[in-house]
Amino acid sequence: MPLTLSEYADALAERDLIWPQVPAPKPVKAKPSIALLPGVQVVLWDVYGTLLRTADGGFTLFPNPEVRLQVALEKTILEFNMWNSMYRKPGPPWQSMMPQYRDYVERVAMVPTKLKGDFTGVDLVSVWKAILDRLFDKDYKYDQGVYGNEDQLSEKIAYFFHRNLQATEARAGAVRAMTDLAEVGVTQGLLADGQSFTYVQLVQALTKQGLVMPMREIIRTEATLFSHQMAIRKPSQSLFRRAVEQLEAIGVAPEQTLHVSCRLPTDLVPAKAVGMKTALLVSEKIGLEAPADLIKDSQTRPDRLLTDITQITSVVQPG
Repeated sequence: MPLTLSEYADALAERDLIWPQVPAPKPVKAKPSIALLPGVQVVLWDVYGTLLRTADGGFTLFPNPEVRLQVALEKTILEFNMWNSMYRKPGPPWQSMMPQYRDYVERVAMVPTKLKGDFTGVDLVSVWKAILDRLFDKDYKYDQGVYGNEDQLSEKIAYFFHRNLQATEARAGAVRAMTDLAEVGVTQGLLADGQSFTYVQLVQALTKQGLVMPMREIIRTEATLFSHQMAIRKPSQSLFRRAVEQLEAIGVAPEQTLHVSCRLPTDLVPAKAVGMKTALLVSEKIGLEAPADLIKDSQTRPDRLLTDITQITSVVQPG
């Protein structure tokens, strides 16, 4: 039996690998607004930038500086023994892989969405599957007993690549905040720009911070929606409408839902537009997107402002 993605992530964690690190947070001066929001039954967390700190503030496929992409490609080529099956050019391996990676990402990004008001999202697994198809043309071989079929291999490559491309770590207090909510019976879900490996990546980071409670007892699948599932990304209107439909299917209305994120324009404004309550996390400069005009406007300003993620337990309490 091939390893599941979770088992593969655990196996990587046991190896003495060097992963990129997230820089220390730079605090932001802000006054919290953490009065109780009556009636909230579900908390929907954003992931990259909110539960997971990143050097970029959110999910990215093209980090700055570009050397991070070069290193991630180089490590991925070495880890999965791709070099002998690549169409090689003079220079280091990443130079041959870089144009392919850019080309496939840009091709996917240019695919039009089905509905007006939506924005195309890029599935990193499909990008690596396309790259693999070229490798198979040159008789690429891998251990199917470990990695599984081509789709399973593509997902594991995407996970490994992204771990090297973009450093992530659980935000300080994330485990405490999520566990405290779960222990008092508050339903939690995820609404985020994410990939098929994002859930595993989140579990790995929370476990490193000390997570003991099983994740399935904290995050409810029916209340979780990642952008890759719809091939679109925030602030796509369809993504937020689908989230509302999922919640209504389990008996939760939009006004009983609180979306928590560090980004107003792409996350909280469209969440508020579909009837959700919103909480802006203002705990560091990286990733914070809170234009003054949106803060001042009663139609877009967040319902609550958190300066520490653990303050969520003051805002949301079971009725």
